[in-house]
Amino acid sequence: MNGDWLIRGRDGRLSVYLPSGDAVLCRAERGPGGPWEPARRVGGDQKVHPVLALGQGADGYAHLVSWRPTRSGESGLVHSTHFRPRLAALDWAPIGHPDKKGDRTGTPAVAVDDRGRAHVFVRNSAGGVGMVAQKEKGGWDPWRDLKGREIHEELAAVTGESGRVEVYAAAPGGILHWRQEEPGRPPVLEEAIEAPVRPGTLNALATSPDDTTLFYTDTSGDLCAWRPGGKPVTLLASAGPGPVSAVRCELDGHDCTLLAQRSASGRVAFAAYPTEQETAGAWWTESGPQLPADAVVSLATDENGGVVAATLSPSSGQLLLARRKDEPGLALTAWQEA
Repeated sequence: MNGDWLIRGRDGRLSVYLPSGDAVLCRAERGPGGPWEPARRVGGDQKVHPVLALGQGADGYAHLVSWRPTRSGESGLVHSTHFRPRLAALDWAPIGHPDKKGDRTGTPAVAVDDRGRAHVFVRNSAGGVGMVAQKEKGGWDPWRDLKGREIHEELAAVTGESGRVEVYAAAPGGILHWRQEEPGRPPVLEEAIEAPVRPGTLNALATSPDDTTLFYTDTSGDLCAWRPGGKPVTLLASAGPGPVSAVRCELDGHDCTLLAQRSASGRVAFAAYPTEQETAGAWWTESGPQLPADAVVSLATDENGGVVAATLSPSSGQLLLARRKDEPGLALTAWQEA
């Protein structure tokens, strides 16, 4: 999964999404903070590959993107919108292929601008970034080649507080950053830096009116943060091998960035620091039980702004959640299975 799979909907309910076999499943709270409903299939009866990209607009709608098999040795991308957890998601609709046709080329990423238009990014067969975006009045624009060379499979797409869409990609020895110069325009390559990036560890977060922050693990195992226009900053040693989940929240009256990652010990590790003040320092605190090897972690805030952490094991479907207690610091409730 690429993107935040724990999402708060328009009605305040939390929902989670996961690939399962040839389908994508969704589970949602029956009411904010309440018990969880059983898993149900989203996107209709079409079969899809076990890959999922997620994005959410300011309107609270969830956008899902996957690959589906089309003919022998070929696949195409499909898109679905889930307006509210209580409603059925739209059926998967084809949005094409970055090379017009062919097999899967990479893991897609999706971001949604301030007008509710999904922007889908995926590596193309030339090793660059292909993009397709929704039109404001329905339908999709033609695919565009944003260029780039030898980029790694997984991209990180994010929407800034300005409503403009950005995308990050890692390549051998470096990071590339594309950004919309104005709403409705294709993102353009603004900056490329040298950085030793471990593949599959990118995650981006809007952290101020003007900036987004990219989190990644370097080849030495350190978790780093980079904002375009500056230099990467080492935060702390990575807790585990995968990407971090990140969310902005208020902790003791301060705007903080909270990070979570499945640690090498198999538990969830948390670290927090004042947003965009990486030099203030951060350290990991582990929580909860040991998790299956395939468990992933995601963070969100509930309708009251409280932090919610979730872990999900695709192989077993086990969903565990913990919430921040209403007390100083980052104390969490006991992890509970939903």
